[in-house]
Amino acid sequence: MLGLIIGFTFSMAMARYDLRQTYEEAEANAIGTEFLRADLLPNKTAETIKGILKDYLDQRILFYSKQDRETARQITQRTISIENAMWNELMPVARSQPSPNMALVISGLNDVINAHGYTQAAWWNRIPTAAWWLMAAVAICANALVGFGARNYKRNVGLFMIFPVMISIAFFLISDIDSPRGGVIRIDPRNLIDLKHNLNAVHNPALSIGGKK
Repeated sequence: MLGLIIGFTFSMAMARYDLRQTYEEAEANAIGTEFLRADLLPNKTAETIKGILKDYLDQRILFYSKQDRETARQITQRTISIENAMWNELMPVARSQPSPNMALVISGLNDVINAHGYTQAAWWNRIPTAAWWLMAAVAICANALVGFGARNYKRNVGLFMIFPVMISIAFFLISDIDSPRGGVIRIDPRNLIDLKHNLNAVHNPALSIGGKK
């Protein structure tokens, strides 16, 4: 029973980890797409939106780095402020120049904002506390039964320590995977970082040839 519960909880943690990776990729795609669609805007507005998107991309990369709770809260606040700035920049143009192209740009910005929301929800979605208590209670009972059965085999106490050690390792692994901001196993924003390099290469073509200006 303990093995079944640990396996089920590990599966829950892995599903959440995979979901966070998927949303990181979705964020990079949404930002990259909106950056390209910005070319449909008037030149001045396009350059402003592209600059804001670059700042936004930097904040999204910081979001995935290891931060304390207060710093993470500040990053989220700056991210929301940048989203509002992009929206406020686009709205006057959208109202004065309604067109299919403008609708495409607005739709892209909605995708960027939605991707951020989905990512945040995925990071809040953790294994329920009740599941941890249940798993801990079953583990304690299982270890007590093993210890009670081994009371007459004092010479092989070391062998019976394998069971609690293995359970502790399983608990640590599940907890680490289920902690997106802390621990050893974290989400690497590879797609966002790659997007940043690509955007920098577009504005500095010499950087993509030999790495020199």
